Amino acid sequence: MRRASTLRFLGWIGGGLTFLGAAYLLASQISPWPGALLIRWALDTDGRRVSRALAEHVPSGVAAQLNQRYGTPQDADATLDLFYPAALEHGGGARPTVVWLHGGAWISGSKDQIANYARILAAHGYTVVGLNYSLAPAHHYPTPVRQANQALGYLTANAARLHVDADRLVLAGDSGGAHIAAQTAALITSSAYARLLHIAPAITPAQLRGMILYCGPYDMRHIERGEPRAFLLRTVLWAYSGYRDFAADPRFASATVLDYLSPAFPPSFISVGHADPLAAQSYALAAQLRRLGVQVDALFFPAAYQPQLPHEYQFDLDLPAARLALERSLAFLAERMAR
Repeated sequence: MRRASTLRFLGWIGGGLTFLGAAYLLASQISPWPGALLIRWALDTDGRRVSRALAEHVPSGVAAQLNQRYGTPQDADATLDLFYPAALEHGGGARPTVVWLHGGAWISGSKDQIANYARILAAHGYTVVGLNYSLAPAHHYPTPVRQANQALGYLTANAARLHVDADRLVLAGDSGGAHIAAQTAALITSSAYARLLHIAPAITPAQLRGMILYCGPYDMRHIERGEPRAFLLRTVLWAYSGYRDFAADPRFASATVLDYLSPAFPPSFISVGHADPLAAQSYALAAQLRRLGVQVDALFFPAAYQPQLPHEYQFDLDLPAARLALERSLAFLAERMAR
């Protein structure tokens, strides 16, 4: 009797799991929400782990202004953090400023997850801004691009209070944040692209001294069908674009920033791990910018490099490659921010 009851119970559990699995698969065909929430949970879990690991590398002597609202009171997502040398708390003044957009495939992540990396950069004499923006599927493209542009206007208008040198700005980002940063730079330096996106640039090209772009996607047409990550990529782009058949939607075509670069695009530092599934995107961006005559400082790794460097390798400062990337980023900043 007891054995039969146990078998019936296990059968109910198995049947329930089968039902839930079938329901999830069905829901994933109707809406991007189920898949997006699952991916968000995984990415945010990893993002918090990375942030904790970075904490031991954060030096002292960095002050902060947190949760500054750069948007309207109705836009709860439009907040930013600022980190800068603590000496500015007493003597005032502005520092060359890095505005960093976090990654997370447009559906996850937050400024909190990059805060420790921002503190590390700030300790080298910069004001570093960590930017929050609205996430998909609740919000669609190009909302984060509009917000990034709006944040630059806010930083310029409040430069003295925030210790921001509005004439020496560098846009930076990782993963999906690198894509948003690249689009923002493209609309600032190309009036045609700004008109296409219906976004009026909040700053001038002269204010934007450079770009730091890690592990980003820049060509939305590049979906590797049939590979293990194809489901993830299709779900993410469905969530972000708002259209299941995003590749056929003309309104999402402008997200392929690779097609809208110009010779006026800012000098750029570009890096990606050689084992990153998105590595080809960074290679293509660097090649296209060079064809346009834009100054590019690229940190790429040969196929035989060990250890394998995955997506977002730059945040693992226990890796020699990540420490090299930080050194190269700081050297690029020093060169671009010099008057």
